[in-house]
Amino acid sequence: MATIRELARHCGVSVATVSRVFNTPEVVSQETRQRILDGARQIGYLPNESARTLATKKSHLVGLVWDTDHRRPGWRHPFLQEILVALKTALSGYGLHLLMLAAADSTDPDARQRYLRAVHRHSLDGLVIIDNGDRDPAVLTLADADVPCVALDLRVTGPKTTYVTSDNAGGAALAARHLIERGHRRIATITGPQQTWPGAERLTGFRSALAGAGIALPAEYVVEGNFYLDGGHAAMRRLLALPDPPTAVFAAGDEMAIGAMRAVSEAGRHVPGDVAVVGFDDIDVAALVPPGLTTIAQDKAGFGTAAAEALVTMLRDPGEPCEPTRLPTTLIVRGST
Repeated sequence: MATIRELARHCGVSVATVSRVFNTPEVVSQETRQRILDGARQIGYLPNESARTLATKKSHLVGLVWDTDHRRPGWRHPFLQEILVALKTALSGYGLHLLMLAAADSTDPDARQRYLRAVHRHSLDGLVIIDNGDRDPAVLTLADADVPCVALDLRVTGPKTTYVTSDNAGGAALAARHLIERGHRRIATITGPQQTWPGAERLTGFRSALAGAGIALPAEYVVEGNFYLDGGHAAMRRLLALPDPPTAVFAAGDEMAIGAMRAVSEAGRHVPGDVAVVGFDDIDVAALVPPGLTTIAQDKAGFGTAAAEALVTMLRDPGEPCEPTRLPTTLIVRGST
C-alpha cells in the first residue's frame, strides 16, 4: 500500500497538504482536494483511519439512518436512490464517509439505545436521517443526541439539527395550475401517505391552488396512495369507477402517476385524451414511459449536496444554528398533459 509521502510526491504537494485533505479537507481548495483524492485512488493510498481518529478526535464517518427492512419498499424507490448517490458524492468531497446504521424497527424496545450505542461506538461525526414515513421515536431520539443531525423530508428539532426538503406545497400548486390552464375543471389527486410531511404538504398546495381558482374538490376526488406503482394503480381504478370521473389527476409521486397511467390504459381510455396525468419527482423513467410524464421535478442532487453542506457547517461552527433548506421545484411538461 502506498504511503502518504509517495502520494505527496505523486501529486506534487507537501505531506502536510495531503494530511489536511484527509483530516481537515475544508481548508484545502476543491481543485487540490480532488487532485489528491484522485491520486490516492490511482496509486492505492489509504489513510490510517484509526490514527486519524486518535489524532483529530474525528472519525470522518457520517451515519445514515434509513429503514431498509425488506418488508418496506422505501429503500428501492428511485428518487431516494438518486438522493443517496448525491449525498455520498458530496460527503466524499469533504473527506467524509457514509456508514449505514441498523435499520429502524419500531417493535424493538431497545431500538433507542441501540442507535445511541452505534453513534458512540463508531464515533460518528454526524448523522443523516431519511424519513420512512412513520416518525419512528427511536429514529427521532437521534435528533436529541449531541451529534450534528440532518434529516431529509422530516422536520426535526434538537440542539444540533436541521433538515432539507423541497417546496412540496409550491410544486403541487404548480401541477394544479398547469391542469387548470389546460382547461380541466374535474381534477382529482392521488396523495402520498398523509403521515409523511411531503404527502401532507403536497395535498395542501394542491387544495390551495384549486380553491384559488374557484374549483371544487369533492371528497371522492382525493384518494390516498403510497408513493409506489401499486398505490397509484389502485387509486386510479377507484377514480375511474366514479359516476363522474375526473378528466385530470395529480399524483403526488411519479411512481403513482405511472401506475395511474397503466390503470387508464387498462380501462380502454387514453392519456391525455381522456385523463391528463401529472406526477411529482421527475425520476428517470418519467421521460421514457409513453406518452412521457408531465411532472414536478425535485432537485435530487441538491438534496445530497445541501445535506452534506449542512453537516459540514455544523461541524465547523458547533455553536451556530444551521437554517433548514427548502429546495425549489420545477414543472416539466411532457405528453401526459
